[in-house]
Amino acid sequence: MDILYQDNRILVCIKPAGILSTDEPGGLPELIRKQLGDPHACVRTVHRLDRVVGGVMILARSREAAKRLSAQIQQHKLKKVYLAVVHGNPGNGIFQDLLLRSKEERKTYVVTELQKGAQEAILNYQTLFQKDNLSLVKIQLKTGRTHQIRAQFSSHGFPLFGDKKYGAPEESSRTIALWSHSLSFTHPQTEEPVFFSALPPQTVPWTDFSPLWQMDFHTGGSI
Repeated sequence: MDILYQDNRILVCIKPAGILSTDEPGGLPELIRKQLGDPHACVRTVHRLDRVVGGVMILARSREAAKRLSAQIQQHKLKKVYLAVVHGNPGNGIFQDLLLRSKEERKTYVVTELQKGAQEAILNYQTLFQKDNLSLVKIQLKTGRTHQIRAQFSSHGFPLFGDKKYGAPEESSRTIALWSHSLSFTHPQTEEPVFFSALPPQTVPWTDFSPLWQMDFHTGGSI
């Protein structure tokens, strides 16, 4: 597993798609402990990615760091940027919806009326490139709801490539084209601003967007 940065307070890594974010057998914290060679190391999940989603994640290396990072998340000070390949051309804009989670179906729905369990979901998006009927989209979450990106884009007519659960065509890949591209936040100990980013894997459909691989993703600026 690629570890982008670590000290005695935080660890930033690239979570592979297919791995759980949570601290359970086979989950990311357990795998990190094995990689560090210390089964008792303090490795705490402070935010999640869906099992099927890969990309940049931060984990806390102490109880206090976890507390401070969680506070940043609750105050929307930890900024997350995702890349996705979607069907169609969504252009640029904002999605603001009400989401309702079905625990029985393990699926999130956009609803039109406020009801018990419904939560507001907001994200900004920008179409970077287009090829055929696919678009590479940059997404910044304003809220962090379960399956938010997948549900919102599908509801607006732009399902993610490979995401059959949310309406992608059957011929799509088995892998969902959603990637946690970057995180920016304040270091919980030094209180300095930090930025980490990583490109998606060089596989279809990401490789269909060749300009993506020529960009400088390590300056801390926007895509």
